[in-house]
Amino acid sequence: MARPEVLDRIKEAETEADEIIAEAESDADERLAEARQRADEIRAEAEEEADSEADDRLAAAREEIEERREEILESGRADRDELEREARDRVDSAVDYAVERFEEAVNQQAEEAVDAQA
Repeated sequence: MARPEVLDRIKEAETEADEIIAEAESDADERLAEARQRADEIRAEAEEEADSEADDRLAAAREEIEERREEILESGRADRDELEREARDRVDSAVDYAVERFEEAVNQQAEEAVDAQA
């Protein structure tokens, strides 16, 4: 092979190598861009799932709080009803006690009035 031919072939090989390198770099850039895009998509999906999970947990917690609130209110109503029953049961004995004390006071005044007249 003659020297000019060798130089032409070297130049062709260098050009071909440059094209291969440029194509490889372009492919690498595309793959990197695709990977970044996919990573962004995965991150967005993960954030969406996390938000959904947080919303679900919050809703469950609110429901549990509402159930516990109702239990507490029902217990308070039952305690109130029991106290009211006990108070009504004591009314008769309180009235009897008041009447008894009133009668004793009236009787004592009557005795003192009789003693004072005597």
